[in-house]
Amino acid sequence: MLALFTGTLTSAAPADAAALPYQDPTLPVAQRVGDLLARMSLDDKLGQMTQAERAVVTPADLTQYRIGSVLSGGGSAPAQNDPAGWADLYDGLQRGALATPLQIPMIYGIDAVHGNNNVLGATIFPHNIGLGATRDPDLAQRIGRATAEEVVGSGQDWTFAPCVCVARNDRWGRTYESFSENPDLVSQMSTVVTGLQDGTPKVLATAKHYVGDGGTTNGTDQGDTQLSEAELRSVHLPPFRAAVQRGVGSVMISFSSWNGQKLHGHRYLVTDVLKGELGFTGFTVSDWAGIDQIDGQRGFTQAEVAQAINAGLDMIMVPNEWRLFLTHLKAAVNAGQIPMSRIDDANRRILTKKFEYGLFEQPLADRSYASTVGSAAHRTLAREAVRRSQVLLKNSGVLPLAKNGGKIFVAGKSADDIGNQSGGWTLSWQGASGNTVPGTTILQGIRDAVGSQATVTYARDGSGIDGSYRAAIAVVGETPYAEGAGDRTGSLTLDATDLSTINRLRAAGVPTVVVLVSGRPLDIASQVGDWNAVVASWLPGSEGGGVADVLFGDHAPTGKLPVTWMRSASQQPVNDGDGQTALYPYGHGLTYTTTDPDPEPQPSSCRVTYTTNDWNNGFTASVSVTNTGTAPVNPWSTQWTYTAGQRVTQAWSARVTQSGTAVTATGEAWNPSLAPGATATFGFNGSHTGSNPRPPSFTLNGSTCTAA
Repeated sequence: MLALFTGTLTSAAPADAAALPYQDPTLPVAQRVGDLLARMSLDDKLGQMTQAERAVVTPADLTQYRIGSVLSGGGSAPAQNDPAGWADLYDGLQRGALATPLQIPMIYGIDAVHGNNNVLGATIFPHNIGLGATRDPDLAQRIGRATAEEVVGSGQDWTFAPCVCVARNDRWGRTYESFSENPDLVSQMSTVVTGLQDGTPKVLATAKHYVGDGGTTNGTDQGDTQLSEAELRSVHLPPFRAAVQRGVGSVMISFSSWNGQKLHGHRYLVTDVLKGELGFTGFTVSDWAGIDQIDGQRGFTQAEVAQAINAGLDMIMVPNEWRLFLTHLKAAVNAGQIPMSRIDDANRRILTKKFEYGLFEQPLADRSYASTVGSAAHRTLAREAVRRSQVLLKNSGVLPLAKNGGKIFVAGKSADDIGNQSGGWTLSWQGASGNTVPGTTILQGIRDAVGSQATVTYARDGSGIDGSYRAAIAVVGETPYAEGAGDRTGSLTLDATDLSTINRLRAAGVPTVVVLVSGRPLDIASQVGDWNAVVASWLPGSEGGGVADVLFGDHAPTGKLPVTWMRSASQQPVNDGDGQTALYPYGHGLTYTTTDPDPEPQPSSCRVTYTTNDWNNGFTASVSVTNTGTAPVNPWSTQWTYTAGQRVTQAWSARVTQSGTAVTATGEAWNPSLAPGATATFGFNGSHTGSNPRPPSFTLNGSTCTAA
């Protein structure tokens, strides 16, 4: 065994006569790679293609086996889980890599998927589904830039993010890792790659999981994706094309199968399509022990190793069995099962990125960015992302809440639980409830918003509320999970505890706002009619003050649904354009017409909120009709007139008919009446000829409504 390097090396040898060409930073990267490849032994090359988990590898292992990469799985952290502890871990392992004869640095990968979420104290940004609701690629890019600073500040140089999968079945436990069910929106939000990779400092980004995951058929990422190639190309491939065009440095292969063949052994999709057709010049990496699954049997064989490498995988994540992998890989090469040209191609791709990212010049952790981890500036950015991700699904006029006067009651298991609001991939793979990371809970955000101007009372289960409160806020939803534990074959409803809490608040006769903390749409159709307002907060992360920013009208809600909100879990998969009737369609999202937190009451007996999402010569409209009178309206019927030739083409949650310019919407059998204070929300698609002005007035059973 070679002696372990223990010096204080911080850069490669100077570019003088004594330096080898690959150590000369003034030479072109391709020339440096070529020179280094020519000097590498077979063991050097095979080591570069190996990635081991940090808990089962030592600096001496990196030296002896020439291991080229180390990772931390979810929750795999040093005992001192802070930037200094991580940097020390990194430097110790890196010195092992630098003790090899050629001093090739390792690269360290981590799942920094919503901030550098394995590091205690890091800023936890909203998960991707919330960012998709913002519809803001620039915001995603700024978050990528902030994450790069916090990753470098903790010593790592490679993140397994972003997930550019297109979630098509909300039963999938990874739905919150997807920006949207719409490939165009996912492609637009791939700007996070630019934020991570372009600028100073920068970290290597990973587009994952290639290709076709999204819970398409069975709501998991392990099953067979039964798609035509046309659908695979039109729905799932475009975001990867966008990421490649942005220069993404690595691509992680999916656990999924396509038409019976595991992606980890799929030469056509990995080599022919990704590397050939899309022109990807970075390197591919397997998912966690992904080669184990190629033949469907537990463990991996030499044949599976050969199939994966020949398919086009460049680096193999073998967290625990890296020694066995190296044995099989070397045997496969010596047996002629893997050509040396494929080994050299993989090494060229990996080494190119190591040179491009300056690892040969600065192999040890750059601790100058440690102060950015959880910094005030990054938390401010995260709070902006939270408030812009809030989607107002329903509002009968109770929102925005006044900050001053009276009492507000807050309840629900996620109101004062930063672990719940952060979700999975937070300090650990599956995440956990409780006081897990520093930050602001939604309850604390509410308290901060009102200050001393009003009384805020909190009881997790809603006990103690009475009619003296002017509003109640129930913060409910899912508890943390990731893939596997989060995959659902059955219900996506609120649990009994959540429903009991909400019902307790409603029984007090207090206007009730339901804030849903979840990684996907939930099955709420049978309850939502009884709630005064509903906000989809997704998984906002560590800055719960952003939720309060919207609830109290400091910022109007601007988020739009990045996924279709199902009428029931039995609809899954349900997606925009598939002809199914949704509870809330893709793109739905209400806003406030005023930021006045205490608007004057209107004398009319009804109120209508009408919003549209326009495109080319079409639009999607969302209409909410509230009975503000003192008597029930049964059956209810809302009328309006179009002035620019608009035509209704498809409707949901109400029967919508059109005669000439006159449009009438009536309740379905399940919502025929409107009690005092109740709201009916419905939507429809329509066409227009280039102009789509809102209707000038609305009526409810002949009574003129206030138009919000």
